[in-house]
Amino acid sequence: MSTLTIRMPDDKVKRLKSLAASKNISVNKLIEELSTIALAEHDTKLRFEARAAKGNPERGLALLDKLDKLG
Repeated sequence: MSTLTIRMPDDKVKRLKSLAASKNISVNKLIEELSTIALAEHDTKLRFEARAAKGNPERGLALLDKLDKLG
């Protein structure tokens, strides 16, 4: 496991400490959870973009039109 030192404004640190306390976890665990969420979002975006690059725009628009008619 690695150690990471970050700099941020004191007021943000205070709010993060308060958030961690409200969840009954350490600030370290909170940052770990938040970074996991950020990485998952990033990975999802990359996968979506890769699939979109292989996709057929006309077929995608036709599927959206189909969904509009159902809704």
